[in-house]
Amino acid sequence: MTTAPSRLVVIPPVKDTPQSQAAKKKLRVAAYCRVSTDDEEQLTSYEAQKSYYTEKITENPDWIMADVFADEGKTGTSVSSRKEFQRMIRQCRRGKIDLILTKSLSRFARNTLDTVKYTRELRQLDIPVIFEKENLNSISWESEFLLTLYGAFAQSESESISKNVIWGKQQAMKDGRVVIQYKHLLGYIRGEDGKPEIVPEQAETIRFIFKRYLAGDTLRAIKDQLEAEQVPYVTGEAIWNISTLQSILQNEKYCGDVVMQKTFRKDCISKKTVVNTGQLPKYWTQNHHEAIVSREMFDAVQEEIARRKAMASSTNKSTPTGLGKYSSKHAMTGLLICGECGTPYRRVVWTQKGMKRPVWRCVNRLDYGRRICKHSPTLDEEPLQQAVLAAVNTLMSRKDTLLNNVTSEIIQELAPVPGEVLSLGDIERAIGDLARRFDQLMDETDGEESIQRNLDQFREISEQLAALKERKAHALSVQAENELAAKRLQQAAAIMEAAPAEVTKWNESVVHQLVEEIKVLSKDKIKVTFRNGTEITQTVSALQQEAAS
Repeated sequence: MTTAPSRLVVIPPVKDTPQSQAAKKKLRVAAYCRVSTDDEEQLTSYEAQKSYYTEKITENPDWIMADVFADEGKTGTSVSSRKEFQRMIRQCRRGKIDLILTKSLSRFARNTLDTVKYTRELRQLDIPVIFEKENLNSISWESEFLLTLYGAFAQSESESISKNVIWGKQQAMKDGRVVIQYKHLLGYIRGEDGKPEIVPEQAETIRFIFKRYLAGDTLRAIKDQLEAEQVPYVTGEAIWNISTLQSILQNEKYCGDVVMQKTFRKDCISKKTVVNTGQLPKYWTQNHHEAIVSREMFDAVQEEIARRKAMASSTNKSTPTGLGKYSSKHAMTGLLICGECGTPYRRVVWTQKGMKRPVWRCVNRLDYGRRICKHSPTLDEEPLQQAVLAAVNTLMSRKDTLLNNVTSEIIQELAPVPGEVLSLGDIERAIGDLARRFDQLMDETDGEESIQRNLDQFREISEQLAALKERKAHALSVQAENELAAKRLQQAAAIMEAAPAEVTKWNESVVHQLVEEIKVLSKDKIKVTFRNGTEITQTVSALQQEAAS
């Protein structure tokens, strides 16, 4: 059988005929437009874009309108927040769009990664994107390089704008111009002068939260009480959460101050908000507006927050972090400390012959037996409480004398630095005089010969400046410590003043506010240290005071 020789046959392209054109499927065309702000001028542009594309698509006989997708007041650096953009992509995936028109690449996305990601996906779906300004069609692979390039330019422009905005905000902060967000700020509204104005009913809620926290309540207990009494939040609903209460207690606006740049955006693409822990400067404006709580109460709450966080109520065995959970159910939690190993005591309930018996035991003893803490005693709760009450009543019986002593101690703490004959003002003036002498000597020095002649004077001035700066740093450090100690004494005096003359019944709140620490010395002795510094050693069993200091 003879094999026919092979030959090549060219099939010419089919030319459009009226019949083929009539049978051709019309393209479903969509348009995407976006403006980045809610400014009136931008919104006019937004409406113009919608009108332009609606007219352009309907006028083309080969196209039918799929939809016009438009995001107003949206950023171009991330597509995640643009609902219309996401809806358009979903329609493409469902096969309902054949072609997309958009004004420019920067309208489509100002993020290079998003630009490449979505144009590639649409290319795989055989859906071109026409960028009119750049005259680009995304369907060809050759266009990807140009798309990437234009996308990088658009992203770079966004980053530049972002940096300019951040710089402007920081300059405003440096100038003391304060911007406050009132939407979720309980207790204040914007006043006529632009500063926060107190809302009386909400301010009472703020004061209640601060007082109950200082009285020893947990955030959970405060939340439950507010909801039980149907106290409304700024939203108008009586729904509270722990993070809200924590934020209120740490918000410096309630004592009249404003701290700016507590958080910042990491970059203009991800827009992730980061807590400023020292990466950028903060700007603190004191006494900016009328306070709802006193500065003393606010500072006392911050100390209490720190104390609860640092409370080591468990050993490494039960909580590897070394930090336990604060509980207001029992005032002695976190206050009762083992005198042998320094670990807190924990309340446990023993059951003997059907009877429950609450006792307090060293946490190391509970977790490790006698390996670490060999002699710490177990204390019954009722005699222990009576011993603490006896110490409290001893303190209160000498309240007037102690308050006078506290006043004297406050005066002593605020006195000049011991051994320092110069005040801070004197030191500052001396430093200024020496600096001027140094500058004058520099002006008089001309040439190597004069440098050698004045070298000893330069050395002497430099040594004196160094010594004065060291004295200034020491004086500032001591002054800060003294002011903190005086503040603590004032807080202790205020608590003592408000406390009843005699406490006949165990009161968790009074004990929490007055007592700093209870150290277990033995099975029948404890040492109670109060917040004003007074220490009282108390017998547990006989309930008689042995010594006081």
